[in-house]
Amino acid sequence: MEDIQEILEDFLVEAFELIEQLDQNLVELESNPDDLELLNSIFRVAHTIKGSSSFLNFDVLTGLTHHMEDVLNKARHGEVKLTHGVMDVVLESIDLMKSLLHAIRDNGNDTSIGIDITDICRRLDIISNGEATHEEEQIATSSTSAPVEMDPVETPMNEDNVDYSKLSDKEVEDEIERLLKMRKEEDRQRKQNTQAPSPVVPRSSSVVVDEDADEEKEAPRVVEPVKRAANAENTAPAKKDASSSMEQTIRVEVKRLDHLMNLIGELVLGKNRLLKIYDDVEERYEGEKFLEELNQVVSSISLVTTDLQIAVMKTRMLPIAKVFNKFPRMVRDLSRELGKQIELEISGEETELDKSIVEEIGDPLVHIIRNSCDHGIEDIATRRAKGKPETGLIQLKAYNEGNNIVIEITDDGKGLDADLLRSKAIEKGMITEREADGMSDKEAYALIFKPSLSTAKVVTNVSGRGVGMDVVKTNIEKLNGIIDVDSELGHGTVIRLKIPLTLAIIQALLVGAQEEYYAIPLASVLETVRIPLDEIYTIEGKNVLRLRDEVLSLVRLSDIFGVKQVYEGGEHTYVVVIGLAESKLGVVVDMLVGQEEIVIKSLGDYLQGIEGIAGATIRGDGRVTLIVDVAALMNLAKGINVDIRASAETVVKAKTVPSDYVVLVVDDSAMDRNIMKKSMEPIGVKTIEASNGQEALNMIKSSEHSIDAVLIDIEMPRMDGYTLAMEIRKYSKYKNLPLIAVTSRTSKSDRLRGVESGMSEYITKPYSPEYLESVVRKNIKL
Repeated sequence: MEDIQEILEDFLVEAFELIEQLDQNLVELESNPDDLELLNSIFRVAHTIKGSSSFLNFDVLTGLTHHMEDVLNKARHGEVKLTHGVMDVVLESIDLMKSLLHAIRDNGNDTSIGIDITDICRRLDIISNGEATHEEEQIATSSTSAPVEMDPVETPMNEDNVDYSKLSDKEVEDEIERLLKMRKEEDRQRKQNTQAPSPVVPRSSSVVVDEDADEEKEAPRVVEPVKRAANAENTAPAKKDASSSMEQTIRVEVKRLDHLMNLIGELVLGKNRLLKIYDDVEERYEGEKFLEELNQVVSSISLVTTDLQIAVMKTRMLPIAKVFNKFPRMVRDLSRELGKQIELEISGEETELDKSIVEEIGDPLVHIIRNSCDHGIEDIATRRAKGKPETGLIQLKAYNEGNNIVIEITDDGKGLDADLLRSKAIEKGMITEREADGMSDKEAYALIFKPSLSTAKVVTNVSGRGVGMDVVKTNIEKLNGIIDVDSELGHGTVIRLKIPLTLAIIQALLVGAQEEYYAIPLASVLETVRIPLDEIYTIEGKNVLRLRDEVLSLVRLSDIFGVKQVYEGGEHTYVVVIGLAESKLGVVVDMLVGQEEIVIKSLGDYLQGIEGIAGATIRGDGRVTLIVDVAALMNLAKGINVDIRASAETVVKAKTVPSDYVVLVVDDSAMDRNIMKKSMEPIGVKTIEASNGQEALNMIKSSEHSIDAVLIDIEMPRMDGYTLAMEIRKYSKYKNLPLIAVTSRTSKSDRLRGVESGMSEYITKPYSPEYLESVVRKNIKL
């Protein structure tokens, strides 16, 4: 009963919304009767209401919408012309539909208040069947919600005995307008004589005023639908309390919530930026009094932003029952089709997740449950022979786990046969026999997600074609979700889907690969470890790591994305262990930046589709960081064959003799550059020169030279030495590059500024060649 009540409430909310839009569309269609697209839209709405009311056994509403739908369908095919008279009949039908919906809302049915649709259906049939002339259609529209004993069509004709067949179209229109005015006047007089003042009068008083004001206009038919709507509302029982109690929710367009979520995302980015700035300010102005007050403001903004983010996310949350509710009928139909007895148990349907995810998980769950019915649950005879209950059981369960939702689909069927899956995969050429021998049962279960792989002996309408489960895996991975399969042969299978609650804002682990930074979704990170390079081994050309009792494949993140190896990270390295279903991979990174809440941004049309990249985010320091697509990353890793230890040793041992080293001399004076170059000739290093800071920066950033030290003059055009040093230090690969200031500035403030800008040494002019030589030797360690 609760399910039926929920369906009924959803039907009413949707129907009232559609009816309101239908009113507007019909009025617009009356002005543009040739707008076929609008007409098709109106027809679809009427068809939707008819189908929903028929499903819920509202026969009166179904009959009315069916007749109106016939008229609209004929109009779509050009068999009925949408004249003003026809539109008046259709609009009157809409008014009666509203009355019926009010009756359903207040009484639970459309028959208790005795709304008679016989006359309106007769007139709709006349229009639909083309049995009446244009003039008769117009006369049919003169009916209003008059008392039953009055004939709305015959009374005005008998009154003046007018033969409409002999009148022109213009005369017919004039006559109709006269009759409408007469009818309105009669209705008004009847209201004044029979209706006493009541609390509901103010509700429609504005409509009455509008009618009075428009009585002298030439085209009162424009006001007539408004009058009919008011009358239709007044004919229904006034249950203000009941209707008010249902107005506790507001239907909001999803695009508005999406826009709000985007704004919250920007606010989160601003919060992250503010926290980063506060950390910098706190470090620079330690002990200042204003820091305490600033800390309070920053903490307050951070707390409010987090609460606001949670509140907005909740507005987009829907109970997963929206998806689960369609499966009982599906399982019932499948059990009849397959000749099996299957029972479905649902739990956790109140669990909520983001609307966008609710819309995406429906199809994957359909495929999984269909497979459970067909492949998993045995037929009655087989279950009886195995000593199982004749009725198979499928359990559908949802629950929260941290920032994720877990959906479990469990059946007590025959389970998965790991050996059969291996042999089928070998037969299809998906794996080799050697790979099959080294494959665990859990890894074999994952083969069901391979395209074109099916263990069904017979192809049916339900399954057996080898499609469906691969689609499930693809769709779940698009949601940054994980699929896990457990099975026991002869006892059943459990499939777990782990999906993030929302796709807009996620927790991520920020890592560095050379000078680039990447964000890995935290839901896919199993652990991080720091290991020495000599613990990395090579097996058949692949790097592996023995982590406790497990052997992990290793791949360097910089190799996957083609980031140039410009500096060596030392004797130890960091490994981020990522997991996707039963698969694991160790990703070697150069540094771990930390965990951060990130807002996912699209890369745009030009950069979409880059393999291995799911999007981008803006970090607290304002830099753009790419977000890793874990599923694509694991696929890309299969094609990487780089010996991590060998390449690291190559970087370390690249320079062994003085001539391998390069020193950049930067000075706007050619004479000073020559003096510095001659001073370094005894060392035997290679020297290159630049005449200003900008030229030097371009040379450093280019890959033509691997520079080992820079001699920098302070006073130069285009870019001075201090600025050059600060620009160089912005790059992580140059954080240890020796920068030696060579200048005539000797004050303490100049020296302090040199240290702050990142200078390693400070040499004042004049200097001896031997001193400069010794300083360079010391810094490049020769």
